[in-house]
Amino acid sequence: MKQIQVYVLDLTKIDGNGDFSCPRCGNKISPDDPSEEAFSILEAYVSDQGLEELSIRCNKCRSELRLTGFSLLQRLSKGT
Repeated sequence: MKQIQVYVLDLTKIDGNGDFSCPRCGNKISPDDPSEEAFSILEAYVSDQGLEELSIRCNKCRSELRLTGFSLLQRLSKGT
C-alpha cells in the first residue's frame, strides 16, 4: 500500500499571483487552471466567514495539499 503525502501550504506566504509548485514533485499548480490537469479539488472547508481551507490533490504525484490562509486573504481584499 502506497503512503499518501500530505502538505499544508499557507497561501499568505506565497509570492506572486497564486501559482505555486507541489512541495513533493514540483508540479506547477495555478488557481487559473480550470482543466484540473495539474490538480483536483478534494474538499472545501467553509465557515460563516467564508472559505477557510481547500484540500487538493496533485495529479502528478498524488500528494494531498491543504491550502490555508483564505480568511486573511479575504480580509485583505476587502480592505479591513
